[in-house]
Amino acid sequence: MLDRPIILATRNGGKIKEFEALFADFDVRFQSLNDFGPIPEVLEDGTTFEENAYKKASQTARMLGFPALADDSGLVVEALGGDPGVRSARYAGDDASDEENNRKLLEAMEGREDRRAAFECAISIAVPRGPALTYEAQCQGEIARAPAGTNGFGYDPIFFYPPLGKTFAELTAEEKNRVSHRGKAMAELRREFDKVLLWLEQRIREEPFQL
Repeated sequence: MLDRPIILATRNGGKIKEFEALFADFDVRFQSLNDFGPIPEVLEDGTTFEENAYKKASQTARMLGFPALADDSGLVVEALGGDPGVRSARYAGDDASDEENNRKLLEAMEGREDRRAAFECAISIAVPRGPALTYEAQCQGEIARAPAGTNGFGYDPIFFYPPLGKTFAELTAEEKNRVSHRGKAMAELRREFDKVLLWLEQRIREEPFQL
């Protein structure tokens, strides 16, 4: 077992639950930012999901002195030139709610026949000093005409997944984890997680953390 926790670099309860569920059977302890006092927020000014994920993981690891795992994900809409993209969480404003972001996106899509969209995710796991490992995945779907479902978070109520005939918010957590962008990226990480833990242990031995 890794002799220290891996920090999930988020305060988002939905993401924390997804991460913990996917790694429930591994002998590793997770904590999130909710387990710590106030720390400076990471400025997510990258132009790609990978840049933002790495920045969040790396800076969180340096600030707290533990390995950190971060994801950056968002919705890329074909008819909107890729928007909301890396600004998905802030599409309707820096403090926008999920409902406000969804409403703005539906308004932007009014009258558009091309509803193609994709959720994209990049996951980065970093140590306080040194490199990080990154995993990426996406899930293709469409923007629904109206919200449906009460599960999930973010754009889930308006992201329609044709193979299952439902929005992400209508899927169970298990269904969503099997097909979602984050679920796919986490599944890839999960397949290699034993190697990742060995990599982390080696980095810890080579560059001891300040506890």
